[in-house]
Amino acid sequence: MSVDVVLPETQPELAAGSVRVAAIDCGTNSIRLLVADIDRATGAMKDHVRLMEVVRLGQGVDQTGRLAEDALERTFAATRRYAEICAAYGVERIRFVATSATRDAENRDVFVSGVKAAIGVEPEVVSGEEEAELSFAGAVSVLGTEHTGPYLVVDLGGGSTELVLGTKSPVAAYSMNVGCVRMTERHLNSDPPTAEEIEAAARDINAAIDEASKHVPIGRTATLVGLAGTITTVTAHALKLRSYDREQINGAVLPLKAAQESTKNLMERNRAERAALPFMHPGRVDVIGAGALVWSTVMARVQAAVAQAGGALRTTVTSEHDILDGIALSLAR
Repeated sequence: MSVDVVLPETQPELAAGSVRVAAIDCGTNSIRLLVADIDRATGAMKDHVRLMEVVRLGQGVDQTGRLAEDALERTFAATRRYAEICAAYGVERIRFVATSATRDAENRDVFVSGVKAAIGVEPEVVSGEEEAELSFAGAVSVLGTEHTGPYLVVDLGGGSTELVLGTKSPVAAYSMNVGCVRMTERHLNSDPPTAEEIEAAARDINAAIDEASKHVPIGRTATLVGLAGTITTVTAHALKLRSYDREQINGAVLPLKAAQESTKNLMERNRAERAALPFMHPGRVDVIGAGALVWSTVMARVQAAVAQAGGALRTTVTSEHDILDGIALSLAR
């Protein structure tokens, strides 16, 4: 998706009993905006704008512990554009949530003051636990009755990956410091990655899942739900889409075997081959291999844990509704 949007000449009419909100999710790799009307009584959401821009705010944070100046400026520029959109739509409430990269940065005060100057609200640097809860709320808000709980919601970001278990609300959650940008910068330096690089990254991911499993009983999973750009891209690849089609991706149910084949294929490709894929966002080309490895490892570990608990997990569900929707819903409350 592009940040280009045609602004309305007049503000769209707001239905009685609804509130117009703007949710902004600023992660390690991308910054996203949702402008929507939400019915206060039912929670029903009507989208006006959904945008995403890859700004790579977290570039180098894993090594330096600081947000880079050029990454900050890219993020502030995108925030200023989002502020214009919010004004054009007459947004009543804005919530700006920042996640993994900003949590880890020594100079996050520069980020906070820059965002406030750009859009007029102070960004909330949320904990991994709150990030997980927001992602869960967004994901389960649209799951149909054909999917049974407990759900394990996996939100795979640039710097962290959240695991959240629950049915109507979270009962256990854990934020792992593994994500597509962090694993790329730490391990996957070759094009395509070497077997040794992949093995080193897999060790990190498995160690993180070992710790997560102490907090989240992943063996209780009845439905595995995957969120965010890596997983939606893996799904687009598995579906052999000719372009990124949000409607086809949202709610897609993949056999785990098909999802694993998609991750393996993306890991094995070089950057030029990934860039040529018709559904691939340019900002994901260099990090999708690491993201695919994280998702592949999580799927395998969850499937094994469910089997060990006496169950069977054969499919995964992809959702286009995630932390962004959770942020918007929180504004309506």
